[in-house]
Amino acid sequence: MKSYPLLALGATSLLHAGTPAEEPTITPAPEPWIKPTLDIRARYEYGSQNTNTLDSSNAFTTRERVGLITRDWYGFSAMVEGEFTQAIGDDYAVNGNQPNVNPFNPGQTFIADPETNELNRAWIQWKGYDTTVKGGRQRVILDNAAFVGNVGWRQNEQTYDGIALTNQSISDLTLFYSYLNRANRIFGSDARGALRSFAGDIHLFNARYEGLKNTTLTGYAYLMDFDETAANRGYISNNTYGGIISTKLDNWSFRAEAAYQTDTDSSPANVDDAGYLHLNVDYSFAGCHTFGLGWAYLDEDFVQPLSTAHAFNGFADVFLGRQVGLVYNPGLNDVYLSHKWKTPFWGVQFAQFFHFFGDNDTDFDFGWEYDVVLSKKFNDNFTAITKLAFYDSPGPTGKTINYAPAFDTTRISVELNYKF
Repeated sequence: MKSYPLLALGATSLLHAGTPAEEPTITPAPEPWIKPTLDIRARYEYGSQNTNTLDSSNAFTTRERVGLITRDWYGFSAMVEGEFTQAIGDDYAVNGNQPNVNPFNPGQTFIADPETNELNRAWIQWKGYDTTVKGGRQRVILDNAAFVGNVGWRQNEQTYDGIALTNQSISDLTLFYSYLNRANRIFGSDARGALRSFAGDIHLFNARYEGLKNTTLTGYAYLMDFDETAANRGYISNNTYGGIISTKLDNWSFRAEAAYQTDTDSSPANVDDAGYLHLNVDYSFAGCHTFGLGWAYLDEDFVQPLSTAHAFNGFADVFLGRQVGLVYNPGLNDVYLSHKWKTPFWGVQFAQFFHFFGDNDTDFDFGWEYDVVLSKKFNDNFTAITKLAFYDSPGPTGKTINYAPAFDTTRISVELNYKF
């Protein structure tokens, strides 16, 4: 009888043999209430125009964005961020048109990376009921940034003062509205007038629907009534209405965008309504190559003052002033070819673009451009980019090309980016 407890104990031991012990539950450490943010970029950029009046430029600049962002608390969060750019050497023109903006050798080719120390972002945000409301100085990028962007290519990014609301209560539909009263531009804290900021009443409406298979539909209305300044005299004010359709079919991708622009109360009397069209088709194969064909058309007087203009119509930036509207836009046709390649060499990605330019009729007599971009992402924090752009101008002569950029332009840049 005394052996029964021993037998029971042995049976219990056999039943539990090989059963893994339960791992202790580890409670993750709580997210800190305030986290630092850091975004550093070092860049060398070379710029040259084939003219006797401007020398080439060599700009070596570093930029730091340092900030703090809070943890979500009952839907509320906040952020503050400073932006600081330094120039190592002064062998470039920060702004050739207004040399009071950090006048590094105004007789040299323009490179828009001035030294500056400024408040980049400072906002308070609330999220709840499928809605996000953000107020303060903030980054706004809509669609592909052709009309509203942060000009992220330049060291000092473009930010906005105002309030933005995003709602996703309806399945597959994103509604966005923003009222802004100032666009803080890329020319730094010492800039003046329209180079420092575009002030006025800016209403941005955007609706994106993704409920169709492989297809996205977007409609927008961007109403921009800017204060008149000596630089634009109301020329950049506009009411723009447009739509986008993008779709994918097997290895093909299509995107079509059309917009129509009308005057505002502050627009000059001689500015007419204008149209915009951008078509693009891409074909991918072998898992690493993508070839594209595109056409961008800007009618006379069509302007995009808040756009990331560097991303369109060539990386040499020879048409940038007319795109933004700080100079008269006679119209532009841009037919381009693209090739993107995920190379087997150390994860390097290669992209090249050919542009053929003309005015807003069928004469492609504004010259051509060839661009190359190499990029390497080492990890989630560290990226390197090299970019080359060469624009070949038809020259300053000839009646039909009076508005073509008059000089060949070369730009080369090498940059390193780190952020967490």
